[in-house]
Amino acid sequence: MRVIVKGKEPASLVEFRSAPGGNYDGYKDKDTLRRCLVKEQRGLCCYCLSRIRPEPGSMKIEHWHSQDRYEAEQLDYGNLLGACMGNEGKAHWDQHCDTRKGDRDLSRNPANPMHRVDDLVRFAGDGTVFSSDPAFDAELNDVLKLNLKFLMNNRKSALDAFKTALDKRGQLSQTTLKKWLREWNGESDVGELREFCQVVVYWLRKRLARS
Repeated sequence: MRVIVKGKEPASLVEFRSAPGGNYDGYKDKDTLRRCLVKEQRGLCCYCLSRIRPEPGSMKIEHWHSQDRYEAEQLDYGNLLGACMGNEGKAHWDQHCDTRKGDRDLSRNPANPMHRVDDLVRFAGDGTVFSSDPAFDAELNDVLKLNLKFLMNNRKSALDAFKTALDKRGQLSQTTLKKWLREWNGESDVGELREFCQVVVYWLRKRLARS
C-alpha cells in the first residue's frame, strides 16, 4: 500500500452525482472511471500494488467505505479506488485485497493523505508487510490478507532483484541512492510504477537514513 494522489474525477461522475436519486449501480460510465483510477494509481492495485489495467477482468472498482453500509459515499470519488481481482472465485482464505475485504471497514484509506499509509506500512526482508499500529497491522493481515505466500514472494523477488542490481554497481553515493528512490517512488515521471515498488522505496529510505 502507498499514498494515492487523487486526480480530477470524471465529468460524467460529477454530472451523474448532481442528479437526485442516483446510485453507483446506475452510473454507466465505469470505463472512464476505471481509466481515471488506474492512471492516478500509476497502474497498481490500491492495496497489494500488483499490476491492474482499466478493464473489467483486470481490476475492480473498490469502495473504501462499502456501498451497502455507506450509501452516501457510493459516488464520492475520494471513496473510489482501483483494486486487483484478488483471487476472485477462489476460497475465501486464498482471497486478498477488495475481494477479501468485502463490506468490512479499514481504518486507513491510501487516498487520504491524513491517514499517512506511507509512514505506517513497513516491509520485512522476506516480503512480509506489517505495521507498528496493531489495529492496522491486523487489517493488513486479516481484512486484506496481504501476507499470502505468493504476495510475500513477489515483494521479496522485487527487492532481491533490486539489491542484486545495486551490488553489481559497487559502492553507491547518497546522490545515486536518492535518484533511485525518486525513480521507484514515481517522482521522476508520471508513467506506470513498477509492481510492488513500495518494498524498494521502504528499503531505500531505511538505507539513506543510516547513511
